Amino acid sequence: MLMREPAWNSELGMGRKALMAAIAFDAVYQQLSNDERMTIAKGLNRLAVQPLLGDWLLEPTRIHSLNSMGHNWWTSCVCMGGILAMTLQNELPYLDSMVQAVDDALPQWFAFEGDVLQHKPRTIDCAGGMYESINYAAFGIQEALLFRLAWAQLMPQRKPAEIPQLDKVADFFIAMAYPRDGKLYSANFGDSYKTATGETPLMLLYALGQHRKDILWYLSQVEQKQHREGYPVDCPMGFLYTPDLKKAAVTPALGKSMMFADMGWASLRSSWDKNATMLAVKSGYTWNHAHADANSFILYHKGTDIIKEAGRCWYKHPEYRNYFFQSEAHNVVLFDGQGQSREHQYYGSPLRGYLHDMQDEGNIKYILADGTGPNADRFSRYFRHFLWINQVIYVIDDLKSHRQGHFEWLWHPGGKVNKRGIDVTVTEGKSSVVIRPLYPRSLAPSDFIHDYPDDLYWETHEANMEGLMGKETYYSFHLPEKTNRVKAVTAIILKDSPEQKDLPVMVKREGKNWIGLRITDKDQVTDLYINQLADGRLMHANSWIDADGWKTDAYMFAVTYRKGTDPTRGGQLFMAYGSALRKGDVTYHASLVKQTFITKLKP
Repeated sequence: MLMREPAWNSELGMGRKALMAAIAFDAVYQQLSNDERMTIAKGLNRLAVQPLLGDWLLEPTRIHSLNSMGHNWWTSCVCMGGILAMTLQNELPYLDSMVQAVDDALPQWFAFEGDVLQHKPRTIDCAGGMYESINYAAFGIQEALLFRLAWAQLMPQRKPAEIPQLDKVADFFIAMAYPRDGKLYSANFGDSYKTATGETPLMLLYALGQHRKDILWYLSQVEQKQHREGYPVDCPMGFLYTPDLKKAAVTPALGKSMMFADMGWASLRSSWDKNATMLAVKSGYTWNHAHADANSFILYHKGTDIIKEAGRCWYKHPEYRNYFFQSEAHNVVLFDGQGQSREHQYYGSPLRGYLHDMQDEGNIKYILADGTGPNADRFSRYFRHFLWINQVIYVIDDLKSHRQGHFEWLWHPGGKVNKRGIDVTVTEGKSSVVIRPLYPRSLAPSDFIHDYPDDLYWETHEANMEGLMGKETYYSFHLPEKTNRVKAVTAIILKDSPEQKDLPVMVKREGKNWIGLRITDKDQVTDLYINQLADGRLMHANSWIDADGWKTDAYMFAVTYRKGTDPTRGGQLFMAYGSALRKGDVTYHASLVKQTFITKLKP
């Protein structure tokens, strides 16, 4: 750090040591003489408070800005320096102005809007999330809340600065949590791990007055000591601030689906029950702890991440920058074997990804991921639709590259893989899903791919496991011919048990300018239609098709109804990006603006 220009006098480790020194000084305070207290106070001020607050906050020595190091390091260094300054005020009263400066500055960290020139995202999403991952969001917010708690304990007569973002940050950790038998899992996008939690910030929020029953629900899901930065009850903070979990809500007050649009994260789930099904989707920023994973997803089912993240390792290892951070370690689509630019790790993506149009009406859920920006050097369209109907999640990729080449779909399984015919089954414990590519081709029915030159072929790849704990296998599905435009549909069938045999029957269907499926699952039928004209290829003309008598300009629509009944009567309708839907003389939807929605058709 001293070799940098200007030289750094403090860093993250000093922040942690400042907190330890503050606690130690308080602990032995009554056993010290006045001279000893003053000697120690002056030394800690010189060795920790001044370097921390001088480098990170105060003029005229400040080095860092929120634009450069405004992530979890900033709150740790500033707030831990602030806690130590609070501790030393009896001996050094002039430090009060520094404590006040920390409190004055803290709202700026929460409210930081990001910047254009360095492609940096805002600190806190408008819905309460933090792009740095569950792991680092928990740490960065925890450090701020520790300072607030110390302020409340030592200076209760002084009101701290308002931070409105604190009203929503608990929602982020709750929404991205997957309750299960055993340790609580969290969506581990970026530099996180699946057992990382928001236990510490939520416990501190509760201690600071956010007495929400869904915070208690969350804390009740966390096992003692599952998170290295947690507060188990056998440590002082856990003993003092663990609330009465008997008052916890049965389920959180949040809906079953939630999107964090500013940062590009979302979760959609079947229920809040343990071991239910949850789909986590990401398409946002690539910067710092946020990986090159636009349009990636994780699928949790029956207690495990059955389609998973590859994870992470310690940053000093070359495998981190060469694999774990890169697109290859995520469930994305590559073009000619390449994903996002590798320089995004260091310079960020000049164009971010987005999530749009999340819908949840119980048995039908939908979200659109747009990863075109981070992949703009290779793609002019890089869209991924997730349409979840009953026990099937349809992943619909709308891709267009700048030139002819090969498209490749990556899959990181969270269990044992078995290929039988056109299906790939992933099984772990009680969890099992079937991955079934449908468009533009099915998987080759056997491994003798030379007998099936037009079908998708699969390859296995060996990579490092998380933490470099060994090796594991991930898979890629390849389209054999070169092309520059693809509409791909892959069904992920959620099995009730590994033994389940009666899977939904899917029939591929096509008409003029549309492709689709008819899915029969027991007494339920779903007709899915995808409009081939509605993908940007028409400029001024609207994208009208006639599909089984349905006339529409929608990008995609699906009708779900009971077998043997009229699809127009009493069924359920999903429409993505459509202004009208008609059949015969009846108009079922009309709008001058193309809309995405789910509704029930009248009996």
